[in-house]
Amino acid sequence: MTIMLSILALVSGLALLVWSSDKFVFGASALARTLGVSPLLIGLTIVGFGTSAPEMIVSAVSAWQGNPGLAIGNALGSNIANIALILGASALIAPLVISPRILKHQIPLLVAVMLLTLVLLLDNELSSTDSIILLITMLGVMGWIVHDGLKHPESVLDADLEEELATDVPASRALGWLLLALVILLLSSRMMVWGAVNIAQALGISDLVIGLSIVAVGTSLPELGAAFACMRKKEYDIAIGNVLGSNIFNSLGVLGIAGIIQPTAVDPMVLVRDMPVQFGLMLFLILIAGHWHLGIGQTRGQISRRSGLIFLTCFALYQGLLFLQSFSSVS
Repeated sequence: MTIMLSILALVSGLALLVWSSDKFVFGASALARTLGVSPLLIGLTIVGFGTSAPEMIVSAVSAWQGNPGLAIGNALGSNIANIALILGASALIAPLVISPRILKHQIPLLVAVMLLTLVLLLDNELSSTDSIILLITMLGVMGWIVHDGLKHPESVLDADLEEELATDVPASRALGWLLLALVILLLSSRMMVWGAVNIAQALGISDLVIGLSIVAVGTSLPELGAAFACMRKKEYDIAIGNVLGSNIFNSLGVLGIAGIIQPTAVDPMVLVRDMPVQFGLMLFLILIAGHWHLGIGQTRGQISRRSGLIFLTCFALYQGLLFLQSFSSVS
């Protein structure tokens, strides 16, 4: 009965999490428009931040409830899912052309953030100092994103986004949606964490593995939905940019918030298994983006369907490895 309730809590929490994150973005963007904030700034901050809200809330709740391993797994697992699962699945729909701007700006920024995270975790600890560094860096990155976006508005905002942002929503209604979404985000995160921890304990696997797998995939659903929406509009740059931006927020904000709430030791497997997988996927993306011909039938400078299939295969193998190692250690 406890397992059934845990599964129900996990699934229900995921569904509410996805719904409330969408309403959170709606309420925040509508309120910002009502207060006179430009659509460009909303697109650069609120909309970009909104897809990472589930990871941040879930990790904060996990750390607060004494499950920091789940929070760390959620951050790293979401990064892996974003590249391998979301970009892979998107490429199967249509090849994704990687623009020179993404190659020049976003990919180097993400690599720098990943290296910073790796250096801070090399001592197998996520300390308060590490978390402060991550959060300060996130603020700096957000400032740079806004500055760069204001210089090149055509690269981050299209006419569709401006049309989609609500303009006729009263401030009281926008604030109501924002507060309601925030409450449901918190409640659904607690449901999800409770269910995930119970399932992990019942199966005899660690919080880290649950965070890297089920929770990471669940909290990445908003990014998946955003990517598919961009694919329908053939906005491939925005689809790739959202994924890379989400990984930057995860590495800095999600880990930083978790470590501030509860500094913790980091499982050694993070450095010998999960970080190498994350860097390996990023290296493959860089080789594709850098117009290297890898002999796998792809057009240079794009994520082809074949490349997408490779990403998805890597994700499936990684998930299989997680549970194989977990069940082997239990037995």
